[in-house]
Amino acid sequence: MNLQHIPQIKHTDSGNFFLLAGPCAIEGEEMALRIAEKLVGITDNLQIPYVFKGSFKKANRSRIDSFSGIGDEKALKILRKVSETFHIPTVTDIHTNEDADMAAQYVDVLQIPAFLVRQTDLVVAAANTGKVVNLKKGQFMSPESMKHAVQKVLDCNNENVMVTDRGTMFGYQDMIVDYRGIPTMQQYATTVLDVTHSLQQPNQTAGVTGGRPDMIETVAKAGIAVGVDGIFIETHFDPANAKSDGANMLHLDYFEGLMNKLVAIRKTVNAF
Repeated sequence: MNLQHIPQIKHTDSGNFFLLAGPCAIEGEEMALRIAEKLVGITDNLQIPYVFKGSFKKANRSRIDSFSGIGDEKALKILRKVSETFHIPTVTDIHTNEDADMAAQYVDVLQIPAFLVRQTDLVVAAANTGKVVNLKKGQFMSPESMKHAVQKVLDCNNENVMVTDRGTMFGYQDMIVDYRGIPTMQQYATTVLDVTHSLQQPNQTAGVTGGRPDMIETVAKAGIAVGVDGIFIETHFDPANAKSDGANMLHLDYFEGLMNKLVAIRKTVNAF
């Protein structure tokens, strides 16, 4: 996939990895704009191609009382405002066929959650919008099996597809990244490493997903070292009080330092 097919994306000739980053879920307009402003400043300074990420709703919750969103249209309008305010592209998850057409009116990239990537009708609905489609690799799938998910998008005459590794289930309550899968999936499509979701510890007895944010830098550095095309990171200025996935998000204060390190590693990798 040519990055330039993503509307408003900048710095595509910098030689850097590209970045999908933002909060797990849209909690309100002020928080979204605050996070976007910080990330736009960092990525412009380092010339990192950047897409703002925010889920307009969270359908895959462990418990029925978990936060699922502020309202579909309200959240999607906030994503549009982020895009219009900072002149950047946006990405959001979709969960149903109807979500595809609705979200496509507001964002530039439609993301298929890992749990749903084998749902053919959903993948086809996303592809048929003509938007860029980001396919999350199922935690239960091999890298090789993502070839078939990619082919579903291509068969809809949409070549704007990427895949994102978000770890594989390891035991009952942990995830692991097999870095051998990155070059494998790059044979099929542009490949992203979802750093923060790879560090989730799902299926906790309390019904709230845990995480290992202390390992974010380690996993991100390794991904850049093996040549991944893009990095996906969820971030928040107050992860402890975030309404979704706070346990594995990167604190916004640490974002710039990490990006400086990753850009330096990418520069070294590019030299070989």
